[in-house]
Amino acid sequence: MATELDPQIVERLRGVMEPDFRASIVDLKMITQASSSRNKAHVEIATLKPLPDYADELEGMVVDALKDYYKDIKVRILPGSESAIEAIAEALVSIEGTAAAAARLERKPPFSAGNSPTRVIGISSGKGGVGKSSVTVNLAVALAKMGNEVGLLDADVYGFSVPAMLGIERKPQLIGNLMVPPVGHGVKVMSVGFFVSDDTPVIWRGPMLHKTLEQFIIDVFWGKLDYLLIDMPPGTGDVALSLGEYLPKSEVFVVTTPQLAAERVAQRSALAARKLKLPVRGVIENMSYFVGDDGKKYEIFGSGGGKALAESLSVPLVGKIPLSVTLREGGDSGVPEASGKGTEEFLELAQRIIDMGPARRYRSELKIN
Repeated sequence: MATELDPQIVERLRGVMEPDFRASIVDLKMITQASSSRNKAHVEIATLKPLPDYADELEGMVVDALKDYYKDIKVRILPGSESAIEAIAEALVSIEGTAAAAARLERKPPFSAGNSPTRVIGISSGKGGVGKSSVTVNLAVALAKMGNEVGLLDADVYGFSVPAMLGIERKPQLIGNLMVPPVGHGVKVMSVGFFVSDDTPVIWRGPMLHKTLEQFIIDVFWGKLDYLLIDMPPGTGDVALSLGEYLPKSEVFVVTTPQLAAERVAQRSALAARKLKLPVRGVIENMSYFVGDDGKKYEIFGSGGGKALAESLSVPLVGKIPLSVTLREGGDSGVPEASGKGTEEFLELAQRIIDMGPARRYRSELKIN
């Protein structure tokens, strides 16, 4: 028989968000006991198995939500029973919506429909070493800081680095057939890096890559995202082909550095996206300049590459990111620069992408003769 829950406690806990699900513990049906007597409150929260490593954090959030109303608060975070986990799974389906659930049954991405509010943005580059992953991570964090629900898919399977850059060590949780991505700095993340160690090379052929991306896109509880960023591998290989197939409404932004040699290589990535009918929306120039202690800007890697690429593609140059010691340190430490005070450049870049709005897509079969 279900335990009757104290409605006042339940209402006061409505604002407590489960760290990975990014949804209220009330809406997720995670409260299995809530009772009060005089100035005492007792709460039990059911989570997935095994007990997540942020259980103490969740307990603290519950206590903070109740401390103004009760002097003595006891909170227990427990691995849920089968029925409790089943209730959480049903709540997830309800939160995500019937359209997303139906799409998943058909092995389609939950945000591939034309009326999906999620903007899918692929960040690409012609070659490695231009800071594409660093730009993607900090852009995702900047978008999240601005109040958006953001997911980040690390599709750079051979050179995965996103979990480390965001300081995420815990693995995705599993509920039913769905993986729940861990959250770092407000960003939901899925990466092959959660399943292999950093020193293990990923030696996969195209079909394996294709299947992994399908699972990461379809079999993951992304929830209701405003933005899904995809850190694409450098070049024009299998992942770009899979992206065009699974996420045809994706937009592409190309990262390059200022030297003209890099611009010519980056152009191939942009042209490949266009061949796959993915709209290239803009160019981001990374390592544009270095600001010395004297306040002067030094163009260490030359200049003009980003502008030249943007002009050749007839798209805007949406951002120029400086070469920064703190940006590099943030990637190494798992605390992205944009998670603190951030840089004006990343916040401005995020705002420009927001202001651009989603790409307009025209279907030839709907044209008027």
